Amino acid sequence: MAEKKDKNEKNVEVDEIKVCPECGSTHITKDYEKGEFVCEDCGLVLSDKIIDHGAEWRAFDVEQGEKRARTGAPMTYTMHDKGLSTEIGWKNKDSYGNTIPTKNRAQLYRLRKWQRRIRVSNATERNLAMALAELEKISSNMDLPKNVRESASMIYRKAVNKNLIRGRSIEGVVAASLYGACRECQVPRTLDEMAAASRISRKEIGRTYRFMVRELKLKLMPTKPHDYISRFCSELKLDGEVQTRALEILKEATEKELTSGRGPTGVAAAAIYISSIQCNKRRTQREVAEVAGVTEVTIRNRYKELTEKLNIQVEF
Repeated sequence: MAEKKDKNEKNVEVDEIKVCPECGSTHITKDYEKGEFVCEDCGLVLSDKIIDHGAEWRAFDVEQGEKRARTGAPMTYTMHDKGLSTEIGWKNKDSYGNTIPTKNRAQLYRLRKWQRRIRVSNATERNLAMALAELEKISSNMDLPKNVRESASMIYRKAVNKNLIRGRSIEGVVAASLYGACRECQVPRTLDEMAAASRISRKEIGRTYRFMVRELKLKLMPTKPHDYISRFCSELKLDGEVQTRALEILKEATEKELTSGRGPTGVAAAAIYISSIQCNKRRTQREVAEVAGVTEVTIRNRYKELTEKLNIQVEF
């Protein structure tokens, strides 16, 4: 049933012109208090789901924008408290930007100290705080994107909830979570790269990763050679032409099942090596091997298989 509204009601503003389906009037008002579009002539409520975007304001620098913003940082799983708890900043200034008097600084220091302590209330939160700090450090070393860090945090939290951490090092579980998150987000990294960025051996990371996949029932697809092409080409400073040709070679190899049972990094390295020669932007086997993390022998073996089975002519 149509609801009647007073034309002079407060907090009602004229929004963009709309036509009332009941009477055909264009006198439509927006009630911010109740979140409704209302026809002024017949009182019909056109919509009751309106988002208040707030008053318009402009900011000319980052500091001014932070002062005028009405929201805090978004929730994130990369912090043990999801970023929802308050924090007393290190600057000795109040909310208006005024300097805290010297006589009150000792009290502020104590408040800041106790605030840090109460943010970690039990052993689980303490474990999460240490682990997520380690996760952030390894991710920064490997320059991993934010979505990978969020996925790794979720995997680690699941492991903590299932008590899979007992008897294992925090660093090992964090490295295994990151490795799984990289595969899940299709930003693959090798175990050797993960071991180099952390203090954990390749063998332990692999063992912990397989255990977590089995216990958490993670459904992760095997990595493909295609996933490594863009990163390897970027590190070798090869342009898009070489990358496109390498992807074409891998597509043909996949159709003929030449990549089955082969290490994805070795196949990707061989395809890039062939492509660089065909595009007259050659890189040596040693250069490609160092970037891909494989041996020169592996590249030579995959190179011979691809050229023979795909009938690729390579001129030196």
